[in-house]
Amino acid sequence: MVKYEAELDAVFTALAHPARRAMLARLGQGEATVGQLAEPLAMSLPAVTKHLKVLERAQLIHRGRHAQWRPCRLKAAPLKAASDWIEEQRQVWEARLDRLEDYLHTMEPKKGPEHE
Repeated sequence: MVKYEAELDAVFTALAHPARRAMLARLGQGEATVGQLAEPLAMSLPAVTKHLKVLERAQLIHRGRHAQWRPCRLKAAPLKAASDWIEEQRQVWEARLDRLEDYLHTMEPKKGPEHE
């Protein structure tokens, strides 16, 4: 469980920055070079490289090697794990809220001639 939690922490840390989310969204369209990922962002190539390292540590991307190019590719499995965790939490909270709603309905005053 500890390894799973550490992997989830890395994914959520990576997703916490808008530039990294933008990079992942771009990679969702297909493989891209560092330059292609940097193009729409207002940051230096070294800053982009640092963000890519965070994405790599979270195992959200794979950086290949093709001659002088280092194309990046999205790895969806960690995103699926994070999505599954969020879905589990949603179900837990929906069940709790349903129970709270049921309880609050038991507290509603009875309506009838004797309670008017």
